[in-house]
Amino acid sequence: MKSFTYERPATPAEAAAAVARNPEAKFIAGGTNLLDLMKLQIETPTHLVDVNGLTLDAIEPTPEGGLRIGALVRNTDLAADARVRRDYAVLSRALLAGASGQLRNKATTAGNLLQRTRCPYFYDTAQACNKRQPGSGCSALDGISRGLAVIGASEHCIATHPGDMAVAMRVLDATVETVDGGGATRSIPIAEFHRLPGDKPETDTTLRAGELITAVTLPKPPGGRHVYRKVRDRASYAYALVSVAAVVQPDGTGRVAFGGVAHRPWRVEEAEAELPKGAKAVTARAFAGARPTHDNGFKLTLAERTLGAALHEAQAPGREGVRP
Repeated sequence: MKSFTYERPATPAEAAAAVARNPEAKFIAGGTNLLDLMKLQIETPTHLVDVNGLTLDAIEPTPEGGLRIGALVRNTDLAADARVRRDYAVLSRALLAGASGQLRNKATTAGNLLQRTRCPYFYDTAQACNKRQPGSGCSALDGISRGLAVIGASEHCIATHPGDMAVAMRVLDATVETVDGGGATRSIPIAEFHRLPGDKPETDTTLRAGELITAVTLPKPPGGRHVYRKVRDRASYAYALVSVAAVVQPDGTGRVAFGGVAHRPWRVEEAEAELPKGAKAVTARAFAGARPTHDNGFKLTLAERTLGAALHEAQAPGREGVRP
């Protein structure tokens, strides 16, 4: 790990200003991803701005009937919150499917949204990776790509977003709140927060330089039955090959988002109109234009079957619908 300087600002705006004025600075909270990347010298910030002392760790109701989740709320606390378990159970389920208990105790809401890909070529500094070193190429294109993207990728990058929480946030229509160094605030719909790689795969989100996430807001509870299903190579502590977040209403309508298949949580609202027809109809539309690699085409079948299992679970008689 390379040496760095450190500061602990008193306000969110001061934290944002500290990073905005230094292009080699990074925010640090739980550090569950950043510190690993620093040890491997994939991330080499010369200055760390510690935001743990900021008062951004509350879960509060909003006037509109939703919840405002502070950026520093730990994943364990968010998953266990009674209001989340009751009204946004898909989020609780997604959080509990991720990482380990120890990591969830440290990981934050904002940090979870901002985690970098776990593409093996991103982590192997001997390999070409446009996300790690823009312009160097993408070794994954001709390499082992079993766990990588089947849709929304580009000739520059086929990495996937690794998180579970963001998939649930996407199906819940969350909004990301930020502040910049001048104190100006912004609200970013979760649908616009994560980017597809295009020709700039090194840029994961639409955040501006120095912009700090302060909270994530959920709208009024959507009702219905909530399901999160994650298919992975190990029963725990593994990233999704395919995951499905679903909110299904009594009449069979609902919302669906997929994880493990693209550079961002994958939701195609137009495909949700097909939900009453079943998983095959939904995935045919959601994955129209998919371009799997030589060894990950199975993900398309897996997405259909995982959604089918999620819909079966949501529609099972006698199941208590929203509590995890």
